[in-house]
Amino acid sequence: MNTEAPLVGRHFIAGAWHDGAGQVPDINPSDTRETVGLFPAGTADLVAEAARAAQAAQPAWAATSPQIRHDVLQRIGAALNDRREEIGRVLAREEGKTLAEGIAETVRASQVFTFFAGECLRTPGEHLASLRPGVEVEITREAVGVAGVIAPWNFPIAIPAWKVAPALAYGNAVVFKPAEVVPATSLLLTRIIADSGLPAGVFNTVFGAGRVIGEAMVASSDINAISFTGSVATGRHIAKGCVTANPMKKVLTELGGKNPLVVLDDADLDVAVEVAVNGAFFSTGQRCTASSRLIVTRGIHDHFVERVVARMAQLKVGNALDPATHIGPVVDAKQLEQDLRYVALGREEGAELVTGGQRLELAEPGFYLSPALFTGVRNSMRIAQEEIFGPVAAVIQVADYEEALATANDTEFGLSSGICTTSLKYASHFKRASKAGMVMVNLPTAGVDYHAPFGGRRNSSYGAREQGRYAVEFYTTVKTAYTLPG
Repeated sequence: MNTEAPLVGRHFIAGAWHDGAGQVPDINPSDTRETVGLFPAGTADLVAEAARAAQAAQPAWAATSPQIRHDVLQRIGAALNDRREEIGRVLAREEGKTLAEGIAETVRASQVFTFFAGECLRTPGEHLASLRPGVEVEITREAVGVAGVIAPWNFPIAIPAWKVAPALAYGNAVVFKPAEVVPATSLLLTRIIADSGLPAGVFNTVFGAGRVIGEAMVASSDINAISFTGSVATGRHIAKGCVTANPMKKVLTELGGKNPLVVLDDADLDVAVEVAVNGAFFSTGQRCTASSRLIVTRGIHDHFVERVVARMAQLKVGNALDPATHIGPVVDAKQLEQDLRYVALGREEGAELVTGGQRLELAEPGFYLSPALFTGVRNSMRIAQEEIFGPVAAVIQVADYEEALATANDTEFGLSSGICTTSLKYASHFKRASKAGMVMVNLPTAGVDYHAPFGGRRNSSYGAREQGRYAVEFYTTVKTAYTLPG
């Protein structure tokens, strides 16, 4: 059992640390005897205080030299990289990712801040010739104002980074609500930002439940935009609240996925198996881009399933801090119960559970689940249509490429999709015809670059893209100015 002292969380508002009512324990899913930290339950009043502080500080931050903003974000990125081992360990302890994944995610957060440090110096604009003689047209971008950031639990530092970094880079102030399940990593991020030289009030963190903190953020007239990542139901509720607020808020939601990986008869089987296993089961399947539908053509189906099952048998499920672990625990009891319900549902629907799907009792008490693979799945089954968000994959057999493409697109989601093939013809066609925001060829559906846009279609995303230079669309507003020189 780990004997590290629990972290003690405090809200960060207007450049100062604030105690809160009560202490909510942050439990280690690898060993439920361990408390990673104790965190306050925030209130609507604290959100209002944070939003007022952000609104007061934002104009001066937006007017600050882009070099100063660059330097602040550069310091944050450097500090995250310097402390990657420490932060990655806390991340693994509270979320259940393996230690290697936790460290890699922290490095990714560092890279995101460093990238947006550079973007501070190149905010785009345009100068157009007017239709009227002598008139000049100037198009500039200005900060939206105060951005509310509501983060999910599955990437406790990378996703906050790719929301907070562009918000600050383009001159916005931030009110940040960490995910209630994984607050410790967000506390460490907040401490780094607090020590970066950022003016008081520009960045604020309020811990607490979404139904309290999130609702107060949507209702606040001092918050001008909301960036949310989470479930479809909650995202719709937030989007509706932002549109009906007075004044209306800009809103971006990144929601769920039921991502297909198509495997054709001509695929390199070694590549296809690794792509499928990585995309479906690594990070315990708790990625919105996970390959939860494996759509396989008839000629390769049986051999593919046989090879995937053999590969799954090599995966060790265990404590996230154990170097031998490939797959850590599910994040908490609620998520484990949901995963097990879907495993039972798949069997009730008539699918065959080929391997896995059982709760594991290991030496340390935790939320362990053996990765599950179903065959004989019809695309109309709930396990093939609803996001499970766990290490559960469904194999759907199809006749040919045309049926595979139709099946891949037959979903309410549209975040990520993939194809394994050696055919340039099919790869090229799939990239064009897939109804997803991101398409992978001979690569896992989960795994993106920080300098490229992230987002999907249909019920997977609403609003502008995140990451890369496309983030400017959400965190700025366009102003058009006409001038007739005197």
